Amino acid sequence: MPPPINSILRQPPPPLPLMSSLTTRHVAVIGAGAAGLIAARELRREGHHVVVFELGEQVGGTWVYTPESESDPLGVDPKRRVVHSSLYDSLRTNLPRECMGVRDYPFERREGKDRDPRRFPGHREVLMYLQDFAADFGIGEVVRLQTEVVIAGLGEEGKWRVRSRPSNHNRMRSDDCDCVDEIYDAVVVCNGHYVQPRIADNIPGITAWRGKQMHSHNYRTPEPFQDQVIVLIGGAASAVDISRDIATVAKEVHIVDRSLNENAIGKLPGHDNMWLHSMIDSVHQDGRVIFKDGDTVGAEIIVHCTGYKYDFPFLETNGEVSVDENRVGPLYKHVFPPALAPWLSFVGLPWKVVPFPMFELQTKWIAGALSNRLALPSKEEMTQDTEAFYSSLEASGTPKRYTHNMANYQWDYDNWIADQCGIPGIEEWRVEMYKFASKNKRLRPESYRDEWDDDELVLEAQRDFSKYLN
Repeated sequence: MPPPINSILRQPPPPLPLMSSLTTRHVAVIGAGAAGLIAARELRREGHHVVVFELGEQVGGTWVYTPESESDPLGVDPKRRVVHSSLYDSLRTNLPRECMGVRDYPFERREGKDRDPRRFPGHREVLMYLQDFAADFGIGEVVRLQTEVVIAGLGEEGKWRVRSRPSNHNRMRSDDCDCVDEIYDAVVVCNGHYVQPRIADNIPGITAWRGKQMHSHNYRTPEPFQDQVIVLIGGAASAVDISRDIATVAKEVHIVDRSLNENAIGKLPGHDNMWLHSMIDSVHQDGRVIFKDGDTVGAEIIVHCTGYKYDFPFLETNGEVSVDENRVGPLYKHVFPPALAPWLSFVGLPWKVVPFPMFELQTKWIAGALSNRLALPSKEEMTQDTEAFYSSLEASGTPKRYTHNMANYQWDYDNWIADQCGIPGIEEWRVEMYKFASKNKRLRPESYRDEWDDDELVLEAQRDFSKYLN
């Protein structure tokens, strides 16, 4: 479990002073998903000149669905053709749309062909929201589609050299004949963290198992699992969705969740072909999977719904930033490397959060720091704060891989950044709606997206939205 909030953010300092001399910067934003689009808007609002580099053919990042999957279903082959999106066809949001939008651009229902009016819409509606956002704020004019950043590294006089080239979606290309080098004052990294799979490779026998294995990154539809016996590892939102999707066609689905209460082990209530298990004890070449609860099944496919690795193959920082056991660091408040602030920053690293409002706050902070309107602490102060945070995680027994897990303190974090920017914090209705949705999901996992009774919070959100929609 993460440590208490007071040991992480401690007592919030008073608002940072506004600086008198504003400066316009040339800023490279890497990625045109939700984080990159919101970053572009905030940077431009602050007066900066922005170029957004996007590997794909359209804006939207991980919300751009493709039926394609990678040639290596586990995602461990470095020579595989990388597919950016991890969406499965049936995915719907696990948050109500009112919670998801940025403050002054609500994620409201829109009329039109192919629009999804549901409160928990499908992934295509989220992509349309992001496309609407980009169009309404004119962000498309600064986005370079199908452009891969090969290197973003420190150059002379503290500037950043960004080398890019046309993308053919194959990150193993080695020719540099069509590369372009440009110089920027700052780099904002918004490349997401749902591309490089993490797998459960420490289970005895799993590397030699002869059955099929895949990561949820490459799951799209249930049809390939027809009449199969499946073992699915994971207990987060995607694991819950995918296990139920597969169960519509599979013979058996056995879900392995390390966080399960012993009383929950056994057949999943309301399902004839789904079982819950404790962790796997061992896997055998004859197809047997033995669970630590004593059960054994003969499986044909193992699906790893086990999360992702942070990956920045383009970034060169002379060792100032690294990824260690899935901790990106050292980073002050998950955003700024103390030695390179504010010239290098990261948006969207935290997980188990409401993402878009957090992106908005992080990028307002970054934009203000770059223009000299907002002052950051000294390098020494940021380093000390970051080291204290890491020490608190260690003292509480929190593994490094949970460094960016904000399940227990996202609102304190958001409000702390808002305080630095001198703007109002997260709306109370958004906090309460998130809590209600989380509780409803636990109580009604099968129907929470279509059954709710928080209408008063919806009305409160609508009243708030009217300030921006009229």
